[in-house]
Amino acid sequence: MSDQASQHYRSIWISDLHLGTAGCQAGYLLDFLKHTESDQLYLVGDIIDGWALKRSWYWNQQHNDVVQKILRKARKGTRVVYIAGNHDEVVRQFIGLAFGGIDIQDEVVHTMADGRRFLVLHGDLFDGVIQCARWLAIVGDRAYEITLKLNRWFNHLRARFGLEYWSLSQYLKHKVKKAVNFVTQFEEAVAREAKARGLDGVICGHIHKAEMREIDGVLYCNDGDWVESLSALVETLEGELKIIHWQPRRPAVRRDEPPRLPERLADAPA
Repeated sequence: MSDQASQHYRSIWISDLHLGTAGCQAGYLLDFLKHTESDQLYLVGDIIDGWALKRSWYWNQQHNDVVQKILRKARKGTRVVYIAGNHDEVVRQFIGLAFGGIDIQDEVVHTMADGRRFLVLHGDLFDGVIQCARWLAIVGDRAYEITLKLNRWFNHLRARFGLEYWSLSQYLKHKVKKAVNFVTQFEEAVAREAKARGLDGVICGHIHKAEMREIDGVLYCNDGDWVESLSALVETLEGELKIIHWQPRRPAVRRDEPPRLPERLADAPA
């Protein structure tokens, strides 16, 4: 694919952008949106981080550019669906309405090109911590924010040595046994819900872990996030599902500046 080429998909799912936080990789996200087109674009929750914005205001030009790019896609004919998450739960009061050509929903059922039906939702309703101990979730959110700050300094140092981006926060999560157990339980709970509804699969976000695997006859898909993994889930025109990681060609890309070079698509195997 040439530097200026755009890849066209039947559907794209992205979630956990966390616009309104310094941790949002807005430059990479904007580049992804510029170099991909789709008939349908699903924003699967935690698009704007209301929790963080209540604590302190953070919003730069790149965050504006991301919002404008999405609105422009809607105006040009892309079907854009915004599914509310827990960090942008205020959006849930507008479920069933449309703004700027963007439909607001709590969940939807997406039909693939090959006829398979997938439940699409953020996934926070299957997170016991969010539902049963909101205060604990908020404390955890603050700790996560601190980890992301360390992650930014760590990757700034790596960039000075010509090393590629690497997520410290994601590494720590994968090393903690309880966190790994939580992820497994979450994935199984979401898959059970899809199976109970007689659907073929489920697509969600929330846990910032891109994944695609079969669970008890149901295809579980998580599109990841744009804070750590820089990932999206896509459906090709033929109906094939893939996880895409947006990899930088040059490591020394500042968060508050757009990438100097377009990035490459790297299809991760299921």
